[in-house]
Amino acid sequence: MIIYGVGLLAFCYLFGQLFGEILGKVLGINANIGGVGFAMLLLMIMQDWFKKNQWLSPSLESGIQFWNKMYIPIIIAMAATQNVKLALSSGLITFLVGVIPVILCFGCIPFLAKFIRKSETDILTSPEK
Repeated sequence: MIIYGVGLLAFCYLFGQLFGEILGKVLGINANIGGVGFAMLLLMIMQDWFKKNQWLSPSLESGIQFWNKMYIPIIIAMAATQNVKLALSSGLITFLVGVIPVILCFGCIPFLAKFIRKSETDILTSPEK
């Protein structure tokens, strides 16, 4: 039933792209704003909706899960095709908007690692019931 996953992904992608284009026009920007992200959110919402309405057979659920796992590499491939040279030549702000979140995320890694290590230690040292 992977084909149903493809159909659902295609629907979500087209709707997300349409919504991103409309959002860009409303904001006065001649670009798609978050179309792929909206598509991903819609895919997760629809999967949850199918599950709550008990429309998910095990084979359909495995097809949707397969495409959920494939979606992140698709987003990375799409982002890699964007025109980085144009973004850098547009000014310093575009460079900073890309670099600052990456630096902040890297800064969070030691904190998260310390937190995870502490919770793993608590689990290992807790008495079993």
